[in-house]
Amino acid sequence: MNKLILMVLVASATAIYQPAKAQVSLQINIGSQPNWGPRGYNHVDYYYLPEVESYYYVPTRQFVYLERNKWVHRKTLPARYRNYDLYRGRKVVINQPRPYLQHQVYQAKFSRPAVRHTEVRHDEHKFSKKYKALKSRGNHSGRR
Repeated sequence: MNKLILMVLVASATAIYQPAKAQVSLQINIGSQPNWGPRGYNHVDYYYLPEVESYYYVPTRQFVYLERNKWVHRKTLPARYRNYDLYRGRKVVINQPRPYLQHQVYQAKFSRPAVRHTEVRHDEHKFSKKYKALKSRGNHSGRR
């Protein structure tokens, strides 16, 4: 009986004892990213929303935007953007501390021009002449 108790104690001590293991810390915030955020990132600090010139800080789940010349942190966008669709809007991942303090840099880099000018290629003129010639021959599909 004593041998049995001794064997159980040794087995229990062996099962409980675990050698020290190296700890690896990996910062992943997948669970806290919003549903409207882009997929495929295992870590995001901020999203820049160029259409509304705002940022979204993932760890606190707050929007950061200018209000009376001061950067504020709020749970929602300002009322002027109440119809803004977060799912369809552009989002830029920024993993820098407080990117809104360099807003001019991000604004210049990611804002789109209001009007885009189209360029006419030189060969388009030749194509239109060829198409008109084919069309006048009765071939409306553009094929010979």
